[in-house]
Amino acid sequence: MNCEIEFLPVGEGSKAGDAIVVRYGTTNSYQLMLIDGGFDATGGEIVSHLRSQFGHQVSLGHVVLTHSDVDHASGLREVLRQIPVSNLWLHIPWMLAWEVRGLFKNKSFTERGLMDVIRRNYDIISEIVDLAVQQKCNLSYPFTGSDIGPFHVLSPTRYVYTCLLPQFDRTPDPDQTAIEALSMWIGKQPSTAARLFERMLAKAQTRVRESWGNERLRDGGVTSASNETSVVLYADVGDNRRILLAGDAGVNALSWAVEYAQQSGRVLQQFSFVQIPHHGSRRNVGPTVLNRILGPIQQENAPLRFSAYVSAPPDDDTHPRKMVLNAFLRRGGRLGITRGSKIVWYGGFPSRPGYGPLPTVGFTPDVEEYD
Repeated sequence: MNCEIEFLPVGEGSKAGDAIVVRYGTTNSYQLMLIDGGFDATGGEIVSHLRSQFGHQVSLGHVVLTHSDVDHASGLREVLRQIPVSNLWLHIPWMLAWEVRGLFKNKSFTERGLMDVIRRNYDIISEIVDLAVQQKCNLSYPFTGSDIGPFHVLSPTRYVYTCLLPQFDRTPDPDQTAIEALSMWIGKQPSTAARLFERMLAKAQTRVRESWGNERLRDGGVTSASNETSVVLYADVGDNRRILLAGDAGVNALSWAVEYAQQSGRVLQQFSFVQIPHHGSRRNVGPTVLNRILGPIQQENAPLRFSAYVSAPPDDDTHPRKMVLNAFLRRGGRLGITRGSKIVWYGGFPSRPGYGPLPTVGFTPDVEEYD
């Protein structure tokens, strides 16, 4: 099977988001799926792109929302208004919160009361669900073990998702005692203060030298609970083509994905295509988890082994992080960055007019210092 991965440009200025079109099958008989929909304005751009490339009567077999952040969800509303969709895969937070009512600080919530509060706070997801119901497309949860088109879901499990749900930014306050009891297994999640402090540091970045043999990227990166529930997708489409799409997954989510892949007999470290998660943030990856997924650091100037694409805005000097790009280069990645342009990994399909070769992205010796 051929499997084409196309990253659409999402966001303006320094705003980043994700929208990925997947085509799978053969040149004359293929299906389409969409992974994430970017910002509100991205929706109309996705519709125009699909129609211009695949015909005005285009339809989508599957749409996947990796997680509920606005830079991934907002544009899906316009897609659902204009494009027929057979299957929509997403987590619906208010439908799952009651399973972990004890993890919320307020113990007086009724089931309906908790659902109503969360649904109001997730108005974009609520609108997406309503549009899907109106269109009569199938609604499913993308939890570990699900098959979606050519992909298999590696993470998150339903248990992980529900345990992390009270730590989302838009759910009611969590019960800190209950959360701390889970943290030894789930992985410590950042407090709001910790995230603000990290952002302050990011604005005052200094640079440091990095060589091929001296990797500055550290283990222990911390991202949001919502990112750690991002859907991680794995495909083995034959002809030694293996694909990993990571959304905004962090180190915890990627580690759970690795463990499930190993338990289920799926091959790692031999990918043809990998998505660099969360716009190249260094909070989402580290040397250990990258070695588990991609394999160890290669010799400098060794042949490139796979393609690694990242969605990044046109005017953001902090994403993707240079040390993250260097980390993928060290492990044999050929890099592609959107920065306002569409980029395609053809995966066996013929090239399309209007798409030039990827600009070469080389190793950067000056990277961002942590502190």
